[in-house]
Parts: sequence; C-alpha cells; structure tokens
Amino acid sequence: MSPPNASENHLLSNPIRGRLNSATLRTIDGYAHRLIGGRKHALFADLPKQVVEIGPGTGANLRYYRPGTWLVAIEPNLHMHRPLRAAARRRGIDLELRAETAEQMVLPEASVDAVVSTLVLCTVPDPVAAVREIRRVLRPGGRLLFVEHVRADGSYGRVQQLAARPWHWFFEGCDVRRDTERTIRDAGFASVDLQHYDLRSAFLPINPQIAGTATR
Repeated sequence: MSPPNASENHLLSNPIRGRLNSATLRTIDGYAHRLIGGRKHALFADLPKQVVEIGPGTGANLRYYRPGTWLVAIEPNLHMHRPLRAAARRRGIDLELRAETAEQMVLPEASVDAVVSTLVLCTVPDPVAAVREIRRVLRPGGRLLFVEHVRADGSYGRVQQLAARPWHWFFEGCDVRRDTERTIRDAGFASVDLQHYDLRSAFLPINPQIAGTATR
C-alpha cells in the first residue's frame, strides 16, 4: 500500500466528515440498492474475474460482483476501509485495498480489463486526470463501467445551483454541476455507450444520471 499523496491528504483532512460520510453510505445502502440495483445488476453482469473499482466507499457495489471476484479497490478515504473489508468478507470478494487516488493509480499501463466507477467522478479533485488514468490502465478493448450523476438544466439545474456549495462541503468535494459525460466522451475512448435517466430519489441534486460503458 502506497503512502497517501497530497490529493489523498486533502480528502482525509476532515476526520469528522470522513467518518460521517462513511456512516451515511452504510445507512443508505439498502435505499440505494432499491433505487438503482437493477441497473447495476445489468451493467455488471459480465464483469471479468479481476475488477478495479475507484472510490468503492463502504462496498455498495460488492453485492453485484460474483463471489470470488478479485477486487482492486482504489479508496483514499481511510474511514471507508474497515466497512469495505467487512463487506468483502461478507460477499466472498477477494479484496486488494489501496489508499491511492483515481488520478494516480499504481497500476501498469494496459493491465486491466474492467474499471468500475459509480458516483465517484463527481468527487475526485481532477476528473479529467482520473478518466485519463483509467484509460491508461485499461487494456485495448477494456471497459470503464460507470454510473454517475451529471449537471442538468431546467428545474434540476436550479436545484443543483442552490445545493452546490453545501453539498460540496458536506460530501467532501462532490460537485453536483460537473459535466461528467463530457469528461468521459473527451477522454479518447474508442467508443462510449451511455443512457440518461432521472433517478426518483430524495437526493434531488444527484437525480440526473448517466450509466454506461466506455471502451478503450
């Protein structure tokens, strides 16, 4: 496990919010599964034996991976590590946990068949660098599978503008106005296949979402 870099130290600079976000993710896990579990099941149906996931948090996606999956978890928030390890044991996942950032993964170039990112690119300090790094570690034909919230216009856009500053503070950098679709499309993948949808949840600023696959 590599030592935290400057970006990681930024994420870990507030232990109160770090612990609070870890507890929040565990609390809403069942609710999130009811909202989006079917979409994730379909998206992750043919994942390979080894998967890299950036920002897995407390392990919300582990229920969708086949038992015996080798998961390389890129999770810089140390407050997520204990519940993530517990979730891996409970789900029969072989966990390799790394306190790295998505922008600087210590993985060889073209060494990975699949990278998973769900509601993470909103939070990383440099999403362009993170997606570029994901593309770097993917083999030709390898896939980024993603579920991300995106910026919106109309009524959702107004809600996002009002919520942007407090949301960013409480959720440790989450930017509800980030144009994540454009970031993925501009990263140089051979193809990007995605769907837009509006989640019907209590978390209004992040209801506009995309889900899909970007292939190197």
